[in-house]
Amino acid sequence: MERRGTTVDGPQHEHTPVLVEPVLRLLSPQPGQVILDGTVGLGGHARALIPHVLPGGRYIGLDLDESLLAEARGRLETLAPGCVELRHANFAEFPAVLAELGLRWVDHMLLDLGVNSAQLADPARGFSFERDGPLDMRYDRSQQCRALDLVNALPENELADLFYRHGQEGASRKIARRICQLRHSGRITTTLALARAVESVYAALGEKGRGRIHPATRVFQALRIAVNDELENLRRFLDHVLEYLRPGGCLAVISFHSLEDGIVKDFLRQARAAGAMEELTRRPVVADPRERAANPRSRSAKLRVARRVAG
Repeated sequence: MERRGTTVDGPQHEHTPVLVEPVLRLLSPQPGQVILDGTVGLGGHARALIPHVLPGGRYIGLDLDESLLAEARGRLETLAPGCVELRHANFAEFPAVLAELGLRWVDHMLLDLGVNSAQLADPARGFSFERDGPLDMRYDRSQQCRALDLVNALPENELADLFYRHGQEGASRKIARRICQLRHSGRITTTLALARAVESVYAALGEKGRGRIHPATRVFQALRIAVNDELENLRRFLDHVLEYLRPGGCLAVISFHSLEDGIVKDFLRQARAAGAMEELTRRPVVADPRERAANPRSRSAKLRVARRVAG
């Protein structure tokens, strides 16, 4: 999803999508084409892409966050009436959405993965350790599983495996042990309570545990990935790309950590070896110095693009 800068009070959020220029250049959308955006967010990339498929084109936008989707609807449907179709859906379920819309093919597919800044800025969503809030982390607030359910219910070894597997957290076993110790005194239900638990582990490690990022960063990433089943949903999406991407059309994926990027890289390698796709970015495209300075969240973004080969 597009990475946001500052947010403002009220229903409207300021937002800055990442890598817009390379996405436009590499997808090269044309009038009459159909674009599937699996993570429409607040519509930042959509606003840049939609004018290029007019007249006659369609923009299909999916998102799990109903509040962001409602805001995107207000932004985009007036931009191109009749061109935009927005659906509350997981991008892994896009074949069902296309069937509902009577579409067999799309010309381009776009995923901009990860949590967006509008969600990070809202303490009630529980994505950030910068301000206190409920330990939630759900993109789709209609689902049952929350981060606090995992933190308070998983056995110590499963918590440690989760932090290591999804967060690449080197102190995963020590952190899991500390969480289980704290659970004897009551449930861990807030973002700051969890962050302080992780900080206490790193404080005990001293200089050895210090790094450039906040100690809780990897644990929060791991929980968010697990709550929303992000990696499995990405795999499910990629499993259907070749069935629905029109020959000559392009797939573009923006990832923000190595686990996502590794899955996309492996998929494109296999598709290239099978003669099904041609990579347009043999190395991922990253933000240039100007964009990094203007939008610090773009610093971790990596864009990979490939074209579907005819036949």
